[in-house]
Amino acid sequence: MHTDILSLFGYFASLIIAISMTMSSIVKFRWINLVGALGFAIYGLLIHAIPVTFLNGFIVAVDVYYLVKIYIRKEVFQILKVRNDNKYLQEFIQFHCEEIRKFFPGFDYKPEMNTISFFVLRNMNVAGVFLAHRQDENVLHVGLDYVIPEYRDFKNGEYIYQHLKSRFVANGFKTAFAPADNPKYMRYLKKLGFKEDEKGNFTMTLS
Repeated sequence: MHTDILSLFGYFASLIIAISMTMSSIVKFRWINLVGALGFAIYGLLIHAIPVTFLNGFIVAVDVYYLVKIYIRKEVFQILKVRNDNKYLQEFIQFHCEEIRKFFPGFDYKPEMNTISFFVLRNMNVAGVFLAHRQDENVLHVGLDYVIPEYRDFKNGEYIYQHLKSRFVANGFKTAFAPADNPKYMRYLKKLGFKEDEKGNFTMTLS
């Protein structure tokens, strides 16, 4: 292979590894780092640098090991209901307010609006917060469905809208309504089964 092409391949693998280091999600970090390390292992083979190949081959094996552990691990999900004026809830929202507004630009915390307020716990760790209120008797209006970066793998959303669906229905809700202004949040809602209407709002049938 031409030397210039080899160099470009090495730079590309380095770039992928560098990008992986910016990931806050451990799953994204492992996947991207795996791709970069695999590229570097191949690069080491091509330039006959055996130490480079062995080192990055080891990194690939480590990434694969932890990814397998992540995907086969059985996580325990729970919800922790809180009052809408709960002090920890307010402090949590204040602490994450800058990033919350990236996904929910129009979000303004109004305790009196939240008839449903709970934290989502994963293995007893706080993974996110869910705030909603009743609209038009049987519509669940989602005000905030925020997940901290470490847990952004759709599992929180699947737990809320699939496993908790029966609870919402038992409380008289037939439809979930989620306004969306952020492209990433829109993709999140679509993946969970929400449908976009002509006004750009997202709804899901619960019953």
